[in-house]
Amino acid sequence: MPEFVKVTEQESRYRHLEKMEVSEILQNINREDQEVPLAVAKAIPQIEKLVSAITDNMLAGGRLFYLGAGTSGRLGILDASEIPPTYGMPYGLVIGLIAGGEEAIQKAVENAEDSLQQGWEDLKKHFVSEKDVVVGIAASGTTPYVIGALKKCRENGILTGSISCNPNSPVSQEADFPIEVVVGPEFVTGSTRMKSGTAQKLVLNMISTTVMIQIGRVEDNKMVNMQLSNEKLVDRGTHMVLQQLKLDDYEAAKGLLLKYGSVKKAVDAWRAANPA
Repeated sequence: MPEFVKVTEQESRYRHLEKMEVSEILQNINREDQEVPLAVAKAIPQIEKLVSAITDNMLAGGRLFYLGAGTSGRLGILDASEIPPTYGMPYGLVIGLIAGGEEAIQKAVENAEDSLQQGWEDLKKHFVSEKDVVVGIAASGTTPYVIGALKKCRENGILTGSISCNPNSPVSQEADFPIEVVVGPEFVTGSTRMKSGTAQKLVLNMISTTVMIQIGRVEDNKMVNMQLSNEKLVDRGTHMVLQQLKLDDYEAAKGLLLKYGSVKKAVDAWRAANPA
């Protein structure tokens, strides 16, 4: 087994940041950020394996859990919270959990990530089972809250994945489907909310979007199951209905959309009433 090295904690390539001009700081951060998608691309084979496992389990009635601490936990909650409005999925099928609970979403909770038991206890509150998939998110790959939870999941026959930014990390050892996106040292030494956080966000986008497409929540390139929660989305949905049904009456299409509550249901209902 190769020696575990925390690349995320290595010294920044830049020195004396406080002496840089604003433009120089911004250019250097941007230069570092450009490395992130290249690192993510190298991890696509790992991401594909996890996506396939999540898709299979969700089609069989399972759920997806994200579990993390600090920035990693917040990113998981962000991704989970977007699934119902974007894809019309019921709340509770994609769940984000963070060390320290809801209070930790907005501010740090002291020592919350240091318990090996609490992650599993938080999962048990949601009656996690072997039908589900639990993805631990930890930039360092060493967060006890995540490692302990994944270990207990595997002991109970629950599929696990992980997203980390160090090679051969402890969290990867507890994951059936580990993803490692090694983005190198941060611009500010150890500030993993930067490149590491961006990498995790990109991977989460890829996971949830691909899973939703695979389970039928997207048609063509459209969010046909999105919630109509504001006028912008109603207008977008109305134009989808007009396009799919080749209609030219905006108000009629809008009325159809609002009656059935989603683009997909509106289009299916219209086609059933107006067979070719």
